Amino acid sequence: MEIKDILKKYNFRFNKALGQNFITDGNLLNAIAADAEVGKDDVVVEIGAGAGTLTRVLAEKARYVYAFEVDRALQPVLDEVLKAVDNVTAVFSDVLKMSDEEIKNIVSGPFKVVSNLPYYITTPLMTRFLESSLPVTEMTLLMQKEVAERLTAKPGTAEYGAITVGVEAFADAAVTRIVGRNNFFPVPKVDSALLRLVIDKNKYKIDDEKFFRKTVKCAFLWRRKTLANNLKNMFSFTSQDCEKILSECNFEPMIRGEKLSVNDFILLSSVVKKYLKNR
Repeated sequence: MEIKDILKKYNFRFNKALGQNFITDGNLLNAIAADAEVGKDDVVVEIGAGAGTLTRVLAEKARYVYAFEVDRALQPVLDEVLKAVDNVTAVFSDVLKMSDEEIKNIVSGPFKVVSNLPYYITTPLMTRFLESSLPVTEMTLLMQKEVAERLTAKPGTAEYGAITVGVEAFADAAVTRIVGRNNFFPVPKVDSALLRLVIDKNKYKIDDEKFFRKTVKCAFLWRRKTLANNLKNMFSFTSQDCEKILSECNFEPMIRGEKLSVNDFILLSSVVKKYLKNR
């Protein structure tokens, strides 16, 4: 039975507030699993199981799949779509509201995240896993094309921002394919991209991750202002303090945050922290 027929059978109504757009094309579903390099030894966490079409494909290739879904109206749909597989647990809960320990109690050991994401939770979900203590090794996420471009942007470009730095600092990210809007049901207003992130928490030597993130946020909080102005506003530095900080980092006096690389931000956060401690 086609997925549209199953949805109709259970009188399912799409919830716009949840950003529900399901994939029906089998070739695309297999391509997502292939790009995520899901193999027989992998445990996969899927966020937003939806109608279970991706869940079923992942289950065919992985050792086990934990499919998280917030819409309980999809339970009978998932039960039917997944009735032929025995290596899936559907969890009706919101991972953004769960603690690391609550997730660990469900999923034990390292896992990969694979998801056709509702667009509105893309950044919160990535941040939630990148900043967690969970043993997630990779994330392969289908998201709005413009967001994927922002996440893989280079310093000095209009798309480069705090989230770009946050991803680059803790993962290697690459767009594996562009996905047209007509591959979804119902059809969204924008095209999508599949982004794969291989997580490496030791990619850079960051002594204080919390303060590093605060410094990055500071640099982009007022994007049109210079870095010196942002430092002054965020940390209540004097103009003379800011001049010394930028000089110690060997940055130009009028530099803006979007010009800085991850290594630049690591240096900046260290110097700023030192000045805050000594004043």
